Amino acid sequence: MNENQFNQNLDELMMAIEDAIEEQGLDIDYETSGGILTLTCPDNSKVILSRQTPLLQLWLAAKSGGFHFDFDEGEEVWMCKGERLPEVLNRCLSEQCGENISLSSIP
Repeated sequence: MNENQFNQNLDELMMAIEDAIEEQGLDIDYETSGGILTLTCPDNSKVILSRQTPLLQLWLAAKSGGFHFDFDEGEEVWMCKGERLPEVLNRCLSEQCGENISLSSIP
C-alpha cells in the first residue's frame, strides 16, 4: 500500500465509524481534525484514532491502552496482534461507555 492508498483507506474508515455511530444513535461525540478521529464517551473519556503515515499504521488510544494496527492487504482489515480493528474499537468503547457497543458496519 502506498501513502495515497493508506490515506484514502483511513479517510473511508473514519467516515464509516462516524456513520456507524450516527446510524445507531449512540451517545458518542466525534470530531475529525488533522487525520485524528476523537470519540468522546458520555463520561468525557476519549478513544482516539490517529494515522501514522510514515509507518502506514493506525493507532488507537483508549483507557485500556494503546494499539498499533497494520493493514492486512490479503484480508483487507486493520490488525493488531491478531485482533481486528472493529473488535478492539467495540471493546474499548463498551468499556468506556458502560454499555455493549457493536459498530458492525465498520471494516
